[in-house]
Formats: sequence, C-alpha cells, structure tokens
Amino acid sequence: MTCGAGFGASPGKTISVAREPSGERRGQQAGAAPGGAARCPARSALLSLPEDPADRRRGAVRRKLIAANWKMHGLSDDLSWIDAFREALGEAHDRDILVCPPATLLAAFTKACRDVGIATGGQDCAAAQEGAYTGDISARMIADTGARYVIVGHSERRAGHDERDVHVRAKAAAALEAGLVPIVCVGETLEQREAGEAIAVVTNQLGASLPEAAGAQGVVIAYEPVWAIGTGRTPSPEDAEAMHRAIRKVFPGEGAMLRILYGGSVKPENAGDFLSRAEIDGALVGGASLDPEGFARIVNAVW
Repeated sequence: MTCGAGFGASPGKTISVAREPSGERRGQQAGAAPGGAARCPARSALLSLPEDPADRRRGAVRRKLIAANWKMHGLSDDLSWIDAFREALGEAHDRDILVCPPATLLAAFTKACRDVGIATGGQDCAAAQEGAYTGDISARMIADTGARYVIVGHSERRAGHDERDVHVRAKAAAALEAGLVPIVCVGETLEQREAGEAIAVVTNQLGASLPEAAGAQGVVIAYEPVWAIGTGRTPSPEDAEAMHRAIRKVFPGEGAMLRILYGGSVKPENAGDFLSRAEIDGALVGGASLDPEGFARIVNAVW
C-alpha cells in the first residue's frame, strides 16, 4: 500500500508501507480458501438480533470517534502529517478525532495537536504502572504526555504477543487508573463466524477483557473482525451493526452511552457505508490513516 504526501513526503511523493501480515501469518485464520481464492464469510445469525427498545427510548446521541492507529509506522519528520491532514479536512463537523502514533512520537504529537481539536493516544500499555519491566510503557507514562486514550487488546497484540483476555483486562484497568480511556478491542476469527459463534465469542471476550470498574462512559469498544484486518475484506455494514448492537447489550442500562467503533480494512471508499449506521459510533483505522488526505476523507464521511 502507499501513503500520500504529508506522511514524511514531499507533495506528490508516495511512501511505500510494508503490507500488513495476513491473519493467517499472525496465527489467525485469514480466510483464504484452498488454492488461495478469497472466501466470503457466510452470513451469520447476526441480523436476527433485535434492537434494544430501551436504547431507542433513551434517545442517546453519541459523538462519532474516528481513530487513527499508525501501528509501527512514523518518524519525527512525519509530524508534517498533522498540517496535511488539517488542510485536507476542511471545516469541522460534529465528531471526535484521535491519532495513536508510535510511542516515540506520542509526546510530540500530543503537543502539536493540543490546540487543533485532535486527541492522541497510545497503541498499547503495560499492566503495571512502574517497575522492572524493560521495554514496557505504562499507562501513567502515556497519560504524562497529555494523551487521553490507549488501545488495548488489538488482535495483532493478542496473536503476535500471545495476549489473552486476562492480560487485556489488566491493561484496561491500568489505563482507567491512570485516567485514560481504554479502547478495548474484540473480534472473532473467520472459523468462529462461519460456525455461527461470532456473537457468543465477541461478547464473552468482551466480558472477560473489561475490568469490573469499567462503565460505558469510561471505555470505548472497537469491534475488529480478525479476518478483516489488513486483508481488504469486511463484513457487511448490516452484520457489523448487528454485532455492535450485541456488544451494547453487555452494558445493561448503559448501552446507549457506549461508543463502539468498527475496525478492519476501513478505507475512504467504504467508510461512509459503516459510519452511516446508527449503531456504529466511529472507526479504528489502520493503514488508511497514514495518508492524511485519505484519513480526512474517512473523517468527513461522518455526517
């Protein structure tokens, strides 16, 4: 994939970004049929899940949150992304914008974004706040930069670093203790979806990954189907919305206040299809966020 000018590039120049490993290479099912042909996941029972009338009665209005997860991309020169993004964005709309750069850029990004209406966050944090944990970054350290959010439980962490729900739960608790908003990621594999187990897997995963102290207004949930990350394949907007509705039910009485993002191959071309859905409160955008103009198009898909 390539990134447009603004991400460490002069105008008109593109930067090559290493292709993200498929779910299969990360130890997850990438969804390729025998012979290499791409498989479309079978439609599950997701669409049969009814809307919660209580949520409709509450009439909750949740601001959309569009989050950029840069993953392991970005050097100091790439602070130019901010100006390029703001220029491409144009007039502000009623939504929140979040950028999660690599840890080496977090303090600089937070300082540069402080007065321009862009929040910042970390991509991961340790479960401990300090100690003999070489290489780890604590939630308190992230908060010390002025950042407000941190991603925990991303599928690439779960697969590549063998992180389990119990680890995600401890990291989310550390984030809350440090005054950060954890973005807790959950999602099913292709096999689980095709077996009709997607809702059970995701809701059980969520219940095991959330600290007891977590309330709907103190966390953000990101639903990211494992088979859709970095593959260019996505569930239908209807199926994604139905999963969001199921996640909302994990917070009885508070579900209407919970922000749930969709993540998994979000691009400018499909962002509007997902963001137009009432149950989808934003997006967690990976590779497409590296291009400031492309990310601006995704943000502007919110109306």
